[in-house]
Amino acid sequence: TATKSATRTNATKVTATKSATRANATKAAKMTEGSRGPGASHPSSPNAPPQRLRVRENEKPWTAKELATVRAELEADLARLQKEISVAEFDLAGLMRDIGDGAGDDPADAGTATFEREQEISLANNAREVFEQSARALARLVDGSYGICESCGSPIGKNRLLAFPRATLCLTCKSKQERR
Repeated sequence: TATKSATRTNATKVTATKSATRANATKAAKMTEGSRGPGASHPSSPNAPPQRLRVRENEKPWTAKELATVRAELEADLARLQKEISVAEFDLAGLMRDIGDGAGDDPADAGTATFEREQEISLANNAREVFEQSARALARLVDGSYGICESCGSPIGKNRLLAFPRATLCLTCKSKQERR
């Protein structure tokens, strides 16, 4: 009964996060498909001037090519993660369906099945978290706040963002956060 209760709780969590994931996917798709309105130029298109995102004092301003690279990477991440989430949810649904099949299983088999479900839930939740980080970074790129530390308000740094486009904290603030 404890396993069934935990399984029901996990199924409820999965169902709740499915709708949140779909909402985030819709929002991200709107951002990438032209939510800027009719006739608006794409910020990373060759004809559009580069956005004036803040950079560190020792860095050159963002170029249109750099912004296009970051945007393309974020959009590719969103597409890849959406597929991963769908696969994980499908696999999890199959594992949840198979709960009743093992009525005569020994405790070791039941434990293995529970472990597999928990692992699948963890993978799906991790993919959702990274998906949301990517969608948030893309939204910040579109609204012009990309590259600004959410903690201290200083520029994060182009090299850090080119290496990790989802970064929301500068290295100093990230180090402080990790020490806690």
